Amino acid sequence: MRRLPVESSQPIMLFAVLRLALALIAFVALLVLGLPYGGRAAAVVGGLGIPWSVAVLLIARRNPSAALNPLIAVGDFTVLLMIELVVPDIVGAVRYAAIFLIAVHAHFQGERRGIALGAGGSLALVIGTAIRGGTSITGGKLAFYETVFVVASVSAALVVGRLRTTESASRLRARRLSRRTLQAESEARRRVAEAIHDGPVQELIGLDMILSAAARAAAAGDNATTTELVEEARSLTERNIRNLRQEIVDLGPYAFQELSFNTAIENCIPAWDRRYGFETMATLEAIDLPPEVAGDLFRIAQEAVVNAGRHAEAQAVSISLRRVGRDVELRVTDNGHGFGDADPIGASEPGHLGLATMRERAELLEGTLSIETSPRGTKVVARVPLPQPVPEPQSPPG
Repeated sequence: MRRLPVESSQPIMLFAVLRLALALIAFVALLVLGLPYGGRAAAVVGGLGIPWSVAVLLIARRNPSAALNPLIAVGDFTVLLMIELVVPDIVGAVRYAAIFLIAVHAHFQGERRGIALGAGGSLALVIGTAIRGGTSITGGKLAFYETVFVVASVSAALVVGRLRTTESASRLRARRLSRRTLQAESEARRRVAEAIHDGPVQELIGLDMILSAAARAAAAGDNATTTELVEEARSLTERNIRNLRQEIVDLGPYAFQELSFNTAIENCIPAWDRRYGFETMATLEAIDLPPEVAGDLFRIAQEAVVNAGRHAEAQAVSISLRRVGRDVELRVTDNGHGFGDADPIGASEPGHLGLATMRERAELLEGTLSIETSPRGTKVVARVPLPQPVPEPQSPPG
């Protein structure tokens, strides 16, 4: 049961300060009340609870990670158990403090460790009460209260620990996505630089030479040569326009300020068909998508098509986009050989980082991604909510 990483030491320090404040408040309250229980409660709080809290605060200041050691939690419950054994009638206050400590420890330790600490700490206190006795509450009422205490402790540990585990998993997933995004951006910059240098720059040099030759032919009155050279220049220009448009589409979200999702897909279909040797069919509803939604959906569709061509050896790919209620659904299917027994979107599957990124893109849009695969083909379905338009403020009646 590995402890979850903690990003900042501030919550650790806050917990240590609050632990000390709780002990000091309890000690002052006992003094104000005239040292009830024969002064035993004040003695154990002042002699054990406060020194222990000060020690944990010093540990947290010097080494925050050491303050998250499970032995600190054991120490907290030991102090509570000692208070309870010395003054059985203070059992109610001990239970309140215990639930607070269990919830906070579960947050720092995560779900599994949190439940173990919650169950172990609460049962230790219950067993201590049963062995010591001497409380004003006995019999069935005590059993009922203790049962509720144990259930509440474990429930608090479960809920807070689950929240912590989910939060940490989301943070780690976001960190991986950010790292891959930076790598993809660097790769895109390199690829675009190479493509511009090897393509448009070289062809523009050629275009300049053709236009220079056309100018000389026109000056010499050779109309046939001039016409031929102009046509060659025109063909070269059209080819560069197509290539540059393809580069714009490959840049992803930035292109969708000018190009819609449907236009981007339609522009890519001829290139996909030539590159992978299959037939791509598209059924696309005209949906007004925000640029960021169109960009991420295009990237999901692009990754699905690339996987069908590179890995699944598909002969046909179908892309559909439609509105389903308040959602938009993107569906990409192919007739390739699938992924076999591997989990196509498992984060640990080697070679499937692109598929994991597809899932993360859908989740960033607050949507879902599912992949069904078999030897007969693969179906990728992304479903994301459409942003609701913000109503324009109505002007007051004049």
